[in-house]
Amino acid sequence: MCSLAPVAGQGQSRSASSTSASDIPHLQKQGTATQLIVDGKPFMALAGELLNNSATNLDYLQPIWPKLVAAKLNSVLVGVSWAQLEPQEGKFDFTFLDAVVQGARSHNLRVVLLWFGSWKNGYSSYPPDWLKRDFERFPRAQFARGRSVELLSPFSDANRDADARAFAAMMRHLKEVDGREHTVVMIQVENEIGLPGEYRDRSPLASKAYNAPVPKDLMDYLQQHKDALIPELRQVWEAAGFKTSGTWTEVFGQGPATDEIFMAWHFARYVGRVAEAGKAEYPIPMYMNTWFWGFGKVAGTRQSGSPMPDVWDVWRAGAPGIDIFSPDCSTRFAEFAAKYNQSGNPLFIPETRAGVAGAARALYAFGHHDAIGISPFGIDTTVGKDPDYLHIYDLLSGLAPLILEHQGKGTMSAVLLDPDDPPQKVQVGNYTLTGARLVPRAMPGAPPPPQTEPSGAIFIATGPDEYFAAGRGVTVTFSPNTPGPPLAGLATVEEGDFVNGCWVPLRRLAGDDDGQGQHLDLRDMGVQHFTLYRYR
Repeated sequence: MCSLAPVAGQGQSRSASSTSASDIPHLQKQGTATQLIVDGKPFMALAGELLNNSATNLDYLQPIWPKLVAAKLNSVLVGVSWAQLEPQEGKFDFTFLDAVVQGARSHNLRVVLLWFGSWKNGYSSYPPDWLKRDFERFPRAQFARGRSVELLSPFSDANRDADARAFAAMMRHLKEVDGREHTVVMIQVENEIGLPGEYRDRSPLASKAYNAPVPKDLMDYLQQHKDALIPELRQVWEAAGFKTSGTWTEVFGQGPATDEIFMAWHFARYVGRVAEAGKAEYPIPMYMNTWFWGFGKVAGTRQSGSPMPDVWDVWRAGAPGIDIFSPDCSTRFAEFAAKYNQSGNPLFIPETRAGVAGAARALYAFGHHDAIGISPFGIDTTVGKDPDYLHIYDLLSGLAPLILEHQGKGTMSAVLLDPDDPPQKVQVGNYTLTGARLVPRAMPGAPPPPQTEPSGAIFIATGPDEYFAAGRGVTVTFSPNTPGPPLAGLATVEEGDFVNGCWVPLRRLAGDDDGQGQHLDLRDMGVQHFTLYRYR
């Protein structure tokens, strides 16, 4: 049994793909899902993010590339520092960028570049020295009582234009060196943007903008999209009377929510200009990553103005060149995956945990949310040392053609179960599947070992009564959701692997290994192919 042909960058050589497609990486809808298209084929990013400064030393990277390949990654997230790219104003050095592109290409890996420009983790540590020293020309944000912070002001045209020129130069060069091969498939613009520790910038430039009317561009967008706005933003606007003009407090009311909307707009306009300058040179998909705290949090626990779901509509109005808003998600994974997969926003997770938890979350992201990709942080420190996580990429690389075929079609889902979670029900094809935590096997006379990590599984319906499943720590039962006999049992169960897109069965399971035909047990992060029958 064979699935689709290998997808872009997975199971085929780079030379074969680069000569068969002329369009650049882009996003494309399939049913309810959004897919990343690379060399004319959908691409599922099984990625890892390098530490922030790994690409600043080329010797450091050399032994990392083959380890990423051995771990079955097909892509890597790499930071590019503005300071290294433009060491002198107007003079660019692409040495490190070229080395990253060439190193990845020679190992048949795709790259997601992270532009560490004006902001990284809310602060401005990556701009070049010549800019940092000229603080009169390139002003900082200010907290209360005029205290400057190491954060470039988003209200400064000089800051914005300097960043946009550097970003455009990088994208222009990237098109020259990679416009045919498509090693780089996406760009992250800035990093975890926002104002840390305050609701809004208190500098003179910011205060002047805060007391001015809300820009017409934003008001026009809100009115045009009034009935489809993210509920949290709409509620703030509604509580203030749905005014169509006025100052920020007149339109949105007094309080932290208004301050965050205000900051979101000005960060968005700044980033929107940077993205626009880059896309004018080479328009591959661009996204922003963010912390995930919402309105009303205590100052200092979130970054005000970041592209949180609450203010996506503000960001969409101010930065239409940003294609995806992404969560850096280490905790409350299911909750925030859902928050970032709403209102037409596709899910791409650039930073998460590895380990057992990461493996379960990866299955859930691809199976339940049709994710474009997922990436644990600091992969250069864990690659080869984390078999629990890296095995999942081996499994997913085999499943990738099947997953991509079924994204957006309602024939695939997944469960993610924390230790205390009750069973979860998902409808997949003609059956409702109930996934529950699988009690680990124990030695005779001993209590079962404690369960401290999440478990998860993915389910794909390939026919009326036929499925593939993969996961660990989950037991699955079935009930029909179409007319006919009310009970369902397992007809055949086989475990195996996908090899070059073809299903290769290894063992046929029955008896103790399939609950006497009553339930499926997914214990060891393997793949099972099964069929169901109905009876009364």
